Amino acid sequence: MRLLLIDGHYYVYRSYFAIRSLTNSRGEPTNAIYGFVSAVRKMLKDIEPDLAAIFWDEGLPAKRLALQAEYKQQRDAMPEMMIPQLNFIRGFCAPMGFTSIFKPNTEADDLMACYAIAAGTKKIQTVLATNDKDLFQLVNDSVKVYSTNKSDLKKPKDSHALLGVSEVTNKWGVPPECIGEVLALSGDSVDNIPGIEGIGQKTAASLIAEFGTIERLLENLDHIPNLKLREKLAANREKIDRNRQMVRLEIDHELPVPLTDLKIRPEYPAYLAGLKKWEFRRLLAEVEEEAKRAPQPQSELF
Repeated sequence: MRLLLIDGHYYVYRSYFAIRSLTNSRGEPTNAIYGFVSAVRKMLKDIEPDLAAIFWDEGLPAKRLALQAEYKQQRDAMPEMMIPQLNFIRGFCAPMGFTSIFKPNTEADDLMACYAIAAGTKKIQTVLATNDKDLFQLVNDSVKVYSTNKSDLKKPKDSHALLGVSEVTNKWGVPPECIGEVLALSGDSVDNIPGIEGIGQKTAASLIAEFGTIERLLENLDHIPNLKLREKLAANREKIDRNRQMVRLEIDHELPVPLTDLKIRPEYPAYLAGLKKWEFRRLLAEVEEEAKRAPQPQSELF
């Protein structure tokens, strides 16, 4: 069994900025919708999952805001032309066959982590479609990250990669379970989590590779030959501890939807109607052919 977990907002933003000036005959922007639908359909072909869901951020967790009030506050407002497209996409997930999962004051990556862990207990292989640094912590023998970034592709003709333990370790310089330790030192500018001045990801990874954990690093500062680095670490103990808590995934959420309910069930009449509305001719032709091959609902067989 294979489970696909998709970071919804990431793929909407990525599609919006990757495809410019795409509109329909009415002048309505369609770039984010077209890019999102195309990307998700490609995932289905690449991964062939048995189960899947799309996850959405729904506010910020109180725990992280209590630790740092400025968490993610540096982000620009959503582009005006993206808003109606995002609203349509969230409603269009069901016709495409996907369950949308979200929870008030909860981030998508935390819920995705909960599902990946639950799937692991049932020996279900999980693929995470995301670019979220925090989720790379989850990679193990049963969890991989789906990527189409050129830097992650092994061969020029490859269209995607599944990043496992060895790939993530090569990418980060530490095993997946140590990525949170690295981020505690280097910070994460995307989430407005400030790192320790002068300590980038490479330096942080080198320190964690040597000492293993933040705790052991801070307990053995006298083993660091660089005096300035040693002083920076000693002076920022509280900040490092706070950062470690900020990037730690919240894995205690109950699953809003049971794993067994995540089967992919396209609603073809609504699916086709949506593609016609936005005038996606190539996608429409693909889905029409797909609908012809799909098993008919039981109610239509008698």
